[in-house]
Amino acid sequence: MNEAIETVKVQAAAISDRGLSDKRPLNEDSFLSDPARGIFAVADGVGGTQAGEVASQTAIEVLDEAFRHQLTASDDVEDLMELAIQRANTSIYQMAREHPKLATMATTIVALHLSGKRATLGHVGDSRIYRVSPQGQIFRETDDHSIVEEEVRAGRMTPEQAATHPSRNVISRALGAEATVEVDLKELEVEDGTTFLLCSDGITRHIPDHELQSIITASSDLNAICAEFKRRCYERGAEDNLTAVLIRVGGSAGASAPVGLSPLLDEDEEPTVSLARPAIAAPEPVVTAPAFEAATQPPLPAAPRRSIVGRIARGLLFFAFTGVVGAAAFYGGLLFEQKRQSKSPGATALPVSLPSPVATTTPSAEARYEKMRREVDRAPGMMVQQLAPQVSASTDPEIHYLYGRALLLSGQPREALDAFKRTIALLDERGISERDALKVETRITTAAAALLSNDFAPVESADRELDKIIEKEVRISGGGPAPSASP
Repeated sequence: MNEAIETVKVQAAAISDRGLSDKRPLNEDSFLSDPARGIFAVADGVGGTQAGEVASQTAIEVLDEAFRHQLTASDDVEDLMELAIQRANTSIYQMAREHPKLATMATTIVALHLSGKRATLGHVGDSRIYRVSPQGQIFRETDDHSIVEEEVRAGRMTPEQAATHPSRNVISRALGAEATVEVDLKELEVEDGTTFLLCSDGITRHIPDHELQSIITASSDLNAICAEFKRRCYERGAEDNLTAVLIRVGGSAGASAPVGLSPLLDEDEEPTVSLARPAIAAPEPVVTAPAFEAATQPPLPAAPRRSIVGRIARGLLFFAFTGVVGAAAFYGGLLFEQKRQSKSPGATALPVSLPSPVATTTPSAEARYEKMRREVDRAPGMMVQQLAPQVSASTDPEIHYLYGRALLLSGQPREALDAFKRTIALLDERGISERDALKVETRITTAAAALLSNDFAPVESADRELDKIIEKEVRISGGGPAPSASP
C-alpha cells in the first residue's frame, strides 16, 4: 500500500547571471526550478564559452525529462535521481567525444526533489546545497568535489589556506569528464519552514556560509534574497557566473518582511576538472577544523540495504532512462558478471564481452543499424512515427527492436513490450544464439519495459533466460556445473 504524500506549500525564486568578468562573456550556468513537481537543480558548466553552456544545459534537460516521466508517488526517487544524473553524465561524455569543439566540456550538478516533507538530494562537483532550519541554523548538505576541499577534509589543509590556494577552483569530479561518475545522494526529513539554497560557486566564492545564513534569515521575500546575493557578488567583483535557487517549504522562515535589502542590479578562469586528483602540499602540517563550522545536524537513521532484486531492477531501469548506445549491453554485462560470481563463488571473474549482433553481418548493415539506433536515442518520438509503417510487414528483428526502444524511450512501455516480444520471436526463428548481444539486450529492455508497466511476469521470464545463459557461461569458463536457477 502506498503511503499518502502530505501536500506541502513550496515557494521558490532563482537568479542566474554571467557576472562581471570579461573572461566569461556568456553565462555557462543553468538551473531548474519547478515547485509544482518539486524538482530543482543548478549546473555550473566547465570547458569554455560554448562547451560549458552545452554541458550544463544538457544536465538540466536530462534531469527535467527524467522527473517529468516519474509515474507514481511510490517510485524510488533516490534511484531516479541517480539514474538521471548518470544518464546526463553519459550524454555529455558522448557529445564531448563526438564533437571536437565540445571536447573539454563538463558540468557540476546539484539537485533537490521534494515530496511532501521528504527531500532527496543529488550532487556532483563543487556547486552546493544548503539547508536553513526554521530556527535559522544553516547546514551545508554537500561536500565539494574539489582538490582543496578534499585536502581540508583529509586534514592536510586549513579552510583559510584552501580559500586562497591557486587550485581552489579545480574540481575533482564532474559530469561528462569520464565515462562513469560517482553521485553523492542523500535523503532528509524536512521541517515546515525550512529553506534550501542550491548555488554555483560564483555565489560561494564571494559570500561565506555565515553571511548566506544572515541574508536568508533576514527576509521572507525569496526574490529579495536572490537580489541581495547578486548585489553582494557584484560588489565583490562577480568573478564567475553566479546562480542561486531558493526553495522554502511550508510556512515562512526569517523576518516577516524585507529588511532593507538592496534592489536588484542591472545585468549580464573556468573551474578546471582534475581527473588525476594530484596531491596538494599544504605550506605546513596542520590539524584543521571542519570546513564548515555550523550547527551539527543529528544523523538520519541508515537507509536499509536494497535487496538484490532492487539492485537488478535499478540496472534495468537505468536503460529505460538512458538513450545511449550500448547502455543496455553494458548493464547486461554487469548483470552477467554479478550473477556468474554468485553462481560460481570459487571461479575467477572473467571480463564480460558480448558478441556483436548476428543480425548485422556486414559493416554497412552494422553502420546503418548504429546510425538508426543513435537517431532513436536522440529523437525517440520522431522515430516511433518513422518506424511504425515498417514494422507490420518487416521480419527484420533489428527494426522491431529499434521500434520498441523508441517506444520505451518515448514513454510507451506497454507498446514497447509487444515490439520486444516480436524481436525475440524473429531471432528465435532465425536460430540466433541466446548469447547473441541483440538477444540479450532485448531481454534486458523487455524487463525494463515490464518494470515501467508494472508487469512483472516478463521481468521474471527475462531473469530466468539470463540465468540459463549465465549457467552456460560458468560451465564454459571452468566453474563447473552451476546450481539450478531458482523458480
